[in-house]
Amino acid sequence: MPTLLIVDDEAKMRRLLELQLTQAGFAVVSADSAEEGLARLREQPVDLVVTDLRLPGMDGLALLQAVKREFPGLPVVVMTAHGTVETAVEAMKAGAGDYVLKPFPLEELRLVIEKELANAGLRRQNQSLREALRERYDFPNIIGRSLRMQEVLALVMRAAPANSTVLIGGESGVGKDLIARALHEHSRRAQGPFVKINSTAIPESLLESELFGYEKGAFTGAMRSKPGKFELADQGTLFLDEIGDIPLAIQVKLLRVLQERSFERLGGTRTLTVDVRLIAATNRNLRAALEEGTFREDLYYRLNVVPIDLPPLRAHKDDIPELAEHFLARFAAAQGKAIAGLAPAAIERLMQFDWPGNVRELENVIERAVTLSDGPRLTAADIQLEIVPPPRAAAGGAPTLPAGWTLEEFEQAILRDALRRANGNKSQAARLLGLSRNALRYRLSTMGEAGEGEGEGDESAPPPRG
Repeated sequence: MPTLLIVDDEAKMRRLLELQLTQAGFAVVSADSAEEGLARLREQPVDLVVTDLRLPGMDGLALLQAVKREFPGLPVVVMTAHGTVETAVEAMKAGAGDYVLKPFPLEELRLVIEKELANAGLRRQNQSLREALRERYDFPNIIGRSLRMQEVLALVMRAAPANSTVLIGGESGVGKDLIARALHEHSRRAQGPFVKINSTAIPESLLESELFGYEKGAFTGAMRSKPGKFELADQGTLFLDEIGDIPLAIQVKLLRVLQERSFERLGGTRTLTVDVRLIAATNRNLRAALEEGTFREDLYYRLNVVPIDLPPLRAHKDDIPELAEHFLARFAAAQGKAIAGLAPAAIERLMQFDWPGNVRELENVIERAVTLSDGPRLTAADIQLEIVPPPRAAAGGAPTLPAGWTLEEFEQAILRDALRRANGNKSQAARLLGLSRNALRYRLSTMGEAGEGEGEGDESAPPPRG
């Protein structure tokens, strides 16, 4: 039986609601002021609060705000007269679940109460599921306590025991290789080999022989037969990274392996059969590649049996502090440094950055900070972020600062980028920026990077004012 708290300073109205709501199947406690209502809540838990907005002393809106502070999640329904609808809307913005206009039939109030109780139950159930999810899916080599990553790990746990092909998508640096390894280690093939091949790291002319092997004499320099990655991964898992860059000719052979589990070595005639689970990964949009004709549609559907999309780091920033501490501990131990942790300002700096390079970029930033730091903790000054200027805004669009950047950082990044493109030639860099050479030197001096430049420049231009 749900318990309701009724707060109303009109004794007659209060007694009427007590009687009718009790008859409707609710347990009811009441109070004639907001102060008394708060006292009741602190003494006795209830499932929902029904309060008038016009109360002596603390009004109903202030009561609502106090309830949300002290009893988060407790649903509140407000009662108000026709002339104060604006106040009811304000109460809804402050967190009230719903409101009723006086005078109202009991049936209307009962329906509103039942709806809010049901919504509160769903919210509690959802919270419980989220907490259970965070506790359940724990992988030793993967840090991801955020809801987004826990959803990914839950999918990994469901997909791992099967032999279905998995296609892992996501930007570069999000940790696709770690997910592939987790799929293997939690599968029935965990005792078998885990073989990885990155198609972009191997020249196109050699990729076929790396995947399928070759026979002696298959080409110049093939002095002996060599097994390919598919053979080496027999009874285990083959992780094919950057599959979106595989040439069309090899895609045909790959499709056959997935369909028939058989192939021939390069230069051979004997058909080999293997039992391999394929996990593929890509940072490309394979749907777009299908439309461009650079990726086979039949192969795409063979690969995309179980799709797992990894979010970029900017989409689960609440994992950044734990990731940073993990990398700090690893690099500090490797370098023999006694660095206890990150200062709050350093964590704040990490949280504000957009991380275009994702987790890999965060790892590199922490390694650089550990290498260069000589203090007991990493400070904000130790966190050196590589800020690359965004592309020029499209016509009609206004350029904006990326998240986590200051105007000073943005200007310095533009100056460094111009110097890089000009190979350090300050005169050429000044021309790229539309500045005089002296103006560029002045700006560099404010960054502590002044010095004699190379090349010819506009020496006659006066130094900038200010």
